[in-house]
Amino acid sequence: MLAIAAMFAACKEEKIDDQMTSGQNKKWWKEAIVYQIYPRSFKDSNGDGIGDLRGIIDQIDYLKGLGITAIWLNPIYSSPNADNGYDVSDYRNIHQDFGDLQTFDSLLVKLHEAGIKLIMDIVVNHSSDEHEWFKQSRSSRDNPYRDYYHWWPAEKGKPAHRYSLFDASGEAWKYDTLTNAYYLHYFADKQPDLNWENPKLRQEVYDIMKFWAEKGVDGFRLDAFQFAAKDTTFPELPGDLDTNFIKYYAMQEGIHTYLKEMYDQVLSKYDVLSVAEGAGRNFEDAHLLVDEERNELNMAYAFDAVDIAKPHGYDLVHLKSVFSKWDKEFESKGWISIFLSNHDQARLVSRYGNDSEEYRALSTKMLNTFLLSMRGTPYTYYGDELGMTNIRFNTIEEYNDISAINGYKKVMNNGGDLQKYLEVLKFGSRDNGRTPMQWTSNQNADFTTGTPWLKINPNHSYINVAEQDKDSTSILNHFRAMTQLRKSTEALVYGKYECLLPEHPKAFVYTRSMPEQSTLVMLNFSKEQVNLSFPALKRADKVLINNTNGLSYKRDSITLTPYQAIIFSLK
Repeated sequence: MLAIAAMFAACKEEKIDDQMTSGQNKKWWKEAIVYQIYPRSFKDSNGDGIGDLRGIIDQIDYLKGLGITAIWLNPIYSSPNADNGYDVSDYRNIHQDFGDLQTFDSLLVKLHEAGIKLIMDIVVNHSSDEHEWFKQSRSSRDNPYRDYYHWWPAEKGKPAHRYSLFDASGEAWKYDTLTNAYYLHYFADKQPDLNWENPKLRQEVYDIMKFWAEKGVDGFRLDAFQFAAKDTTFPELPGDLDTNFIKYYAMQEGIHTYLKEMYDQVLSKYDVLSVAEGAGRNFEDAHLLVDEERNELNMAYAFDAVDIAKPHGYDLVHLKSVFSKWDKEFESKGWISIFLSNHDQARLVSRYGNDSEEYRALSTKMLNTFLLSMRGTPYTYYGDELGMTNIRFNTIEEYNDISAINGYKKVMNNGGDLQKYLEVLKFGSRDNGRTPMQWTSNQNADFTTGTPWLKINPNHSYINVAEQDKDSTSILNHFRAMTQLRKSTEALVYGKYECLLPEHPKAFVYTRSMPEQSTLVMLNFSKEQVNLSFPALKRADKVLINNTNGLSYKRDSITLTPYQAIIFSLK
């Protein structure tokens, strides 16, 4: 890696025009670098095999050293853990595995002292069936909490089919004998959907958000919220519902009423980031969510790109097209998130790079260069700063994820090929992205002194923080260099994006430009050498980042080695 400290200083001193190319205002959440922590898997402080809040506190110096400016915590609320915290039984309390409210308060204070903001995951499309609301709701038809959920009386016959993403049968209605009725669950049967048509339910949610905002949290990620609004007459839906559920579930009538109400009561009262999981069915839906004058949310979090990766590979031209279309659509209005991995995906390098020993480090550095040089708020998932890889379990008994387990049952019940399904899981299972953080080469990677809740990847013996911390050329230190470059180069945050060579099958090349500062980003997404020649190369000036020690460059041509990533400043 080439030295860049002097160039960082120069960038800081350079005068940047306050007028953004996009005409948009500066906001802290546009400049944020978000690091997602899956709390169960980050650091265990008490030896029970489960990561906790104290473990995060113990690693704040590590987080600060990464150069990230915010963390997003997956749910830490009280929960029976049918879906690892995405089934909440008490929204104002902390799960005992993670700590307590006092520990949370301490974490928040220490993060803020380190200059790091905290974003909470708000799970309010559904709750746990062990939440007191649901216990009351199912107790009788005339209970005051009955309309907090969606119920269908059995005497009306079986309700129209609704697809469940996690149910082994694929059916989102579950019959409950206590009141002779069905309740709706778009996810697991222990995750009944909340009825957002009920103003009392909505007020409960806003009060929960205020509770955390008053504590000082800096943002909210609204889990599965694009599904919150529903046609409560529950008409018959077309036969492609199970395979095209976004079309029928996302952004239904009423959702903008709910979000505007949430904005008026909560989001407008605090300087918080707000983002919903999913951006709807199309660009129009996304703009209606995040355009500033709409007074709803801050940024779109779309899944078009994360669905591209397949076991047999993917088309880079398609990937470039997706990112370029989203950038173009939000060039002058709205704001987007930039990500390729999270808790619902397998590992970054195993899906979009090359996790072989020869190319794992190079391709991870290249992917992190991409994520931290695009326009939009970047989200990095824990462990991707090390190049952690898929674990690829061999048996269903090794999996913890309800999606994998119920999917296996569904295949088995339908007489499908179970071995083929296990091979699919090796590439795409969410548990690949949930294995514990690899701190050292010691037993259990020094994640825990006990038995880890999920098996630790054996490659922690050589993929770990301790080894990479002392290696100046490591993935970890490249990530640190990239966060510093992004923070010191305003063009990488607000500059106009232009994709060059859009049809090139192996190289992703683009510029990020402002009136007084421009950069050229060149990324080789392949294990083959790539020769490039294009007019902007003649303006290349200083090397700001290079994930290898080599550079084969002439005034009008450059050769990129396998998975090489280079950023130049432009004259």
